[in-house]
Amino acid sequence: MPHTRFARALLLAAALGSCATGVAFSSTALAQTAATEPVKLHGVTYAPTVQSQGQTLELNGAGTRYKAVFKVYTAGLYLEKPARSFQEVTALGGPKRISVTMLRDIDSAELGKLFARGMEDNMDRATFSKLIPGVMRMSDVFTQHKKLLKGESFTVDWIPTQGAIVSVKGQQQGEAFKEPEFFNALLGIWLGPKPADALLKKSLLGEKENGLQSLLNKDL
Repeated sequence: MPHTRFARALLLAAALGSCATGVAFSSTALAQTAATEPVKLHGVTYAPTVQSQGQTLELNGAGTRYKAVFKVYTAGLYLEKPARSFQEVTALGGPKRISVTMLRDIDSAELGKLFARGMEDNMDRATFSKLIPGVMRMSDVFTQHKKLLKGESFTVDWIPTQGAIVSVKGQQQGEAFKEPEFFNALLGIWLGPKPADALLKKSLLGEKENGLQSLLNKDL
């Protein structure tokens, strides 16, 4: 009903605007500690398992990112076994995957800049400076695509024998990023000590949604 949707929008806006400065993005999400069925978020389906280099990865958590009251994208994290902290995720030695699907059209160059900023925010300056060549190449990957449209997706796979492989719309983008530090820095955008969004971090780490999240996760 229109009034119900409007009330939910007001509640979401109030929750996201609780501090004067606010944040660029916020999220609500659905996460499962042990997914046995596909997880569906706003028309995007995350399978409970995927295959990577002959190994089965499990959906650790999935969520939706918002800008104000607008849905921006969904994200799902796949790991060899459940992990409930950034440290646990980075300590896993096997393959990993972060999968992102757009819920609205977005300028790819701007997305690349936001990712670079998110990586920088979650590491010290000396460490970040060593990764600048990789960060610039990552930004170029998205810049070349101009826009990512609603329904389009990208993945970043960590393959221990190869590195981090970026695929946009199902196509691998250039050579793998060899350094484990680069992939961990990329995950830091969502899972680091200063994540782009605290609710999305909790969701990707498999924390169950609370009552407020459950309400806000409904389509507005």
